[in-house]
Amino acid sequence: MKQEIKKTEQKALEINLDEGIYGTFAEIGAGQEVARNFFQVGAAAGTIAKTMSAYDKTYSDAIYGPEVSGRYVCEKRLYTMLDHEWELMEERLGGDRKRSFFIFADTVAAINYKKTIKGNGWMGVRFQIRPGGQYNELVIHVKMLDIDNKLQQDAIGVLGVNMIYACYYHHKNPEQFVKSLRDGLKGRIMVDLIRLTGPDFKDVDHRLLCLYLVKNGLTDVTMFDGSNSVHASEFLYRKSLMVVRGNFRPPTLVTLDVIKSSFEQFRNEADIEEKRAFIASELTLEYLSKFGVISERDFLDRADMLCALGQTVVLSNVNNHQSLINYLSDYRIPHLGLVIGVRELLDIIVEKYYENQDGRLLVAFGELFTKSIKIYAYPAIVNGHMMKASNLPVPEGIKFLYKHLLDSEQIVEVSDYREDLLHINPTEVLHDIQKNKPGWEEKLPAILVETIKEKGSFGYEIKKENEKITHD
Repeated sequence: MKQEIKKTEQKALEINLDEGIYGTFAEIGAGQEVARNFFQVGAAAGTIAKTMSAYDKTYSDAIYGPEVSGRYVCEKRLYTMLDHEWELMEERLGGDRKRSFFIFADTVAAINYKKTIKGNGWMGVRFQIRPGGQYNELVIHVKMLDIDNKLQQDAIGVLGVNMIYACYYHHKNPEQFVKSLRDGLKGRIMVDLIRLTGPDFKDVDHRLLCLYLVKNGLTDVTMFDGSNSVHASEFLYRKSLMVVRGNFRPPTLVTLDVIKSSFEQFRNEADIEEKRAFIASELTLEYLSKFGVISERDFLDRADMLCALGQTVVLSNVNNHQSLINYLSDYRIPHLGLVIGVRELLDIIVEKYYENQDGRLLVAFGELFTKSIKIYAYPAIVNGHMMKASNLPVPEGIKFLYKHLLDSEQIVEVSDYREDLLHINPTEVLHDIQKNKPGWEEKLPAILVETIKEKGSFGYEIKKENEKITHD
């Protein structure tokens, strides 16, 4: 049954009329519109303890301390604001046990006059669900998509109301919590990071929150590691990045070799600073969907495997690498390496060729193969023969262009691979895991074998004494 989406004014008024919710608004930069929504609907005296806007950097430093990095729109600044304002709230109103307190804070840069700033921000709510209880925290990163400063500010105001409303009225349903952030904002924002932590959310898996963002259209790309959601702006800025896209169901010894051999080759490139080279594994919604349905259990199984391997995971809803490249372009990554199996590389080449028979062939290839991007092709055994980038059977009409990409080293072969592992077929390994056939353990890294047997991943049957538990 389709749930009714409440308008921003309805949400703000409902919060204002709830005598048990009381809090402070601290807004820096362009994000000065959230409190206004609560004032405009009336009855704000029962909700707003204080509003504060420190637009000038000098005043901001005087209140929250100097920002050494010089970046005011950043994760660290948001947490500093939440800490400071919560301390003041407890100092001044801590004895009140009749109301649940919250702090809303944001640090935002909207699009500027010259359009050199696209518009993004960090926004957070620290809140109690019950009076006197321990606090929880919601933190997001948002990109604004409107091309007008006023519209972007308006979007921040709506999003802030959605955040506070979700904290109090959707906290029992994590997916609805995430979906509701986009209410009234479809096509106007992109929320590409979310953290929801605290005692009332101790059982909420941060990786599922990332899945809900992508699945429900709040973003096309988000990232996480084994312990938290992470954002490209905080750890990838001006670093070289290699991305390995795969099915990872399950990651086999071949997968591990792809990661190790490709990254070693990538960071040893002459123009890459080894200490500033980073690797991530990309998992797409396309790989997670079966008959149009996404299995959360299957997603977590794959996430468990990648996190056990120490990988940062890029979760995306992009079927082509161009969309990922466009997303990463904001972070001034000097060198981007994309690891592709030769079968996938052939599919991309053929698709580009047949879809651009109207004279746009060079343009289409130029969009993907730019100077800062290099494709690393990992070989495969196909019909008993070794297939590499150098002997790829590309269509005759594109051989001249493909040869240029090889000669200019925009496509390179992964060289130091383990040929003795290429016979491993992940689909066959998965079948053997599910049927518990002998020998599958030898085709996976030991740490993943342990995880599968402990958690019953990918349908593996756990046997405990005389009891058999099947994990679907």
